[in-house]
Amino acid sequence: MVKTFKVLSALLCYPTEELQASVGELYATLNIEGLVAAAERRRLGVLLRQLENRPLLELQERYVFLFDRTRSLSLQLFEHIHGESRDRGQAMVDLLELYRRHGLELDARELPDYLPLFLEFLSTRPLDEARELLSQPLHILVALGKRLRRRKSPYAAVFEALARLTEAEPAQADLQTLLDLPEDDPDDLQALDSIWEEEAVSFGPGANAADANGCNKAAELVVRMNTGVDPSPLRGANLGERQWPNT
Repeated sequence: MVKTFKVLSALLCYPTEELQASVGELYATLNIEGLVAAAERRRLGVLLRQLENRPLLELQERYVFLFDRTRSLSLQLFEHIHGESRDRGQAMVDLLELYRRHGLELDARELPDYLPLFLEFLSTRPLDEARELLSQPLHILVALGKRLRRRKSPYAAVFEALARLTEAEPAQADLQTLLDLPEDDPDDLQALDSIWEEEAVSFGPGANAADANGCNKAAELVVRMNTGVDPSPLRGANLGERQWPNT
C-alpha cells in the first residue's frame, strides 16, 4: 500500500474536524514514505498548517469556492476532457470496470472519476502501476495545479506533488488545450445555477457535505490507511512536537 496517495487524497477532501485532527498523521506519513521530495513537502506544509490552524468554516468556504463553484477546478477528472458528452459515460464505465477488477465496488452516489477516490484506489496498487495510471490524466493535474497557482492557492502543491510522482511529462498539446479554455467565474451565480440545472450530479462533497461522494469524510480515508488499527491514535497525534519545515 502506498500511503502517500491516501494522504494526497485526504488533502483534497472537504475539510472536517477529523481532517484537522489528522494533520499530524498525514504529515508524518509523507515523511516516512519519502515519495514526495522535500521541496514539495515544504509547499504541502503550507496547506497542512492552514488545515490545522484556521477556523473550520473558513476552510470549508474556501474549498466550496474552489472545487464546487469553479467548474474549471472540478475534481471530477472527466469533466475537463469530456464535459457532459457521451464519451464521459463510457470513460466512467471503463474506470468502474478497472476498480471492480481489483475488488473496489462503489455505491450509487460515488463517481469513479472523482480525484480523491481515484487516488485512494491508486494507494492499493504497486507503485509502478499507480504511477502509470496517474500519468494518464497528467495533463489535467498539471492544468489544475497551474490554475490554482495563479490563484495563489496552497492546494496547488497537491497537484504539483501528484504530477512529480508520475515521473512523466504531460502531452504538451493536450495540456495547452486545457490551459486555453476560459476559466469560469465562481461569483457568477447565474451561470452557476445554469450548470447545476443541467447536471444530475454534484462536483465534490462540498456541494452537500452530508452526502457520501467519494471521500467527504476525510477521517475514513485516514483510518483506512491502517486497516484494523484503532483510529484513535490518529486523533491523538502530538501536534505540538511536530517540526514544520521552513517555507
